[in-house]
Order: sequence, then structure tokens, then C-alpha cells
Amino acid sequence: MKDGIVIAQAMDGQVRIHAARTTELVEEARLRHGCMPTSAAALGRTLTATAIMASDLKNPQEKVVAIINGHGPAGTILAQAKGNGDTRGFIGDPGLCFSREDGHLDVARAVGNNGTLTVVKDLGLKEPFSGVVQLQSGEIGIDFAYYYAISEQTPSIVGVGVLVETDGTVVAAGGFIAQLMPGASEEAIQACEKVSATMRPVSSMIHDGMELEEIIRLYFPDAVILEHKDVRWNCDCSRERFAAGIATLADDELRQMIADGKGAEVKCEYCGNVYLFDTADLEHILETKRVEHR
Repeated sequence: MKDGIVIAQAMDGQVRIHAARTTELVEEARLRHGCMPTSAAALGRTLTATAIMASDLKNPQEKVVAIINGHGPAGTILAQAKGNGDTRGFIGDPGLCFSREDGHLDVARAVGNNGTLTVVKDLGLKEPFSGVVQLQSGEIGIDFAYYYAISEQTPSIVGVGVLVETDGTVVAAGGFIAQLMPGASEEAIQACEKVSATMRPVSSMIHDGMELEEIIRLYFPDAVILEHKDVRWNCDCSRERFAAGIATLADDELRQMIADGKGAEVKCEYCGNVYLFDTADLEHILETKRVEHR
């Protein structure tokens, strides 16, 4: 099955639902960053929640950035997703492998809960929208649910999960978000409370081969499917972008780098691609700056 996001509504529009399969996305992130299992799960959950959030954006190039720092061993986790489904991200320490007594990955221990979840939405306006909430658990799903409740005043059920094989491979990843719309009835509220209490881990359902529509209708039988959205790993870094970044350095600093004769090596923190600039490249960047400022 291919990665994707299904958007639906249920109970006469009183509940809005997103279900996502992100297995390929999270496995690509794991490979890019060399993640051990717990780091892969923490990054994967954050990528999934952010991609779902971005699936509601109207413009393909609008984007959502989610930043988690619970002051745990994982350090900063950052995910960025666009309205067109392009998603990328990184984790401060990709080498974590913590397990709980029940054998499940201990994401909360890796992330920590003495910190914040920040969500920034760039909607092409003069200033991006930004919301910050205190982390509640470090499990990530609960923390995004708290963000929705506090920053967007939208009561939400958020389930995100990553299933990692013993060899470290991500075999299933996905998310499920159900949100109460304004003016929802007591019946709708009780229905969502029941789902919250009984929902199976979404990664397990995906691993069992369930389709996203099937997962949605398992909990909301009357659901009406509204949209199918793509989601994929994609980093839009390029040599040209990093050259533009080097050009922002002071001229004296560029001259010193040229005199050293070592060139410059720049690594994209999102995808791990490395871009090399030799002395001739740096001289060209410096000369271009001179021409532009004449």
C-alpha cells in the first residue's frame, strides 16, 4: 500500500477525521538519519502528525513546521510539511534505543516532557501563525492533542505510531486524528470519547493491512470520505540554496576561506545531503556579490 492521507467527516459533519499511512516516509527518514528504533519512532510520530496538519492547507507551497524539545536525550525534533504532501525532518540524537518494561519503545523517555511543542504555519501571509504549548507526556500524540485543544480550541483525538522490526526497519507508520467541530452534540462527544478509549494502535492496524478508509469506518461507520492527499519524503535543498547561504557571509570571511584553500562543506540537516564548494566556487560567489553590489 502507498503512503497517503484520507480526510473524512462523520456524524453529519460534527466530526472531522484524518487517517494517514506514512510507512515509506518514516522509513526514508530513518535511512537518511541512521535512526535507531526509538529515535525513528519519535521522529516518525512527529513527521506523521505534521503531515496530517499540513494536509488541510489550501496552497501546495504553504507549510507547517512542528518543533519538539522536551529536554530529553532526543534533543530537538523538527518536522516540516507542505500542502502538497512534501515532508521532511530531523532529530537531534538519532541513536536512541529505549524500551519500556512491556517491550514497547520508550518514546517519552527519549523526548522528555520538560519543554514545548511549537507549531508554525506559514500561510503566505505577512507573518506566520505560531502556537506554543507545554509538552504533556513526550509521547507526541498526546502533545499534539493538547496543542489542538489549547492553541486551536479544537478537541481532538490524536493517535500516531511507528512499528519497528527487530532489524530496525520501519514496517508500519501512520496516524489518526478525529476532531470535534464547533457546536458538536453530546452524542458526537460521547462517540469520540468511546473511540479514544477503544482505538487500537494505528501502526498495528496498518501493519495488519487495513486500508485507511477501513480504519476510519471501523470507528465512524457513517463516515463520508472527502479527500485523498499525497504524502511523501521530499527535501527541497539544493546546491544553489546553500550557495546563496554562503553568499550571506561577510566578504572578509569569504576571503579568509578562499585563502585557507580548504573550500567549504555544507550538510543539509533535513536530509543529510552534502554539498562541496571548492576555492573556485567560493571565488565565484564572492565575485558575484561584488557585481550585484556595484
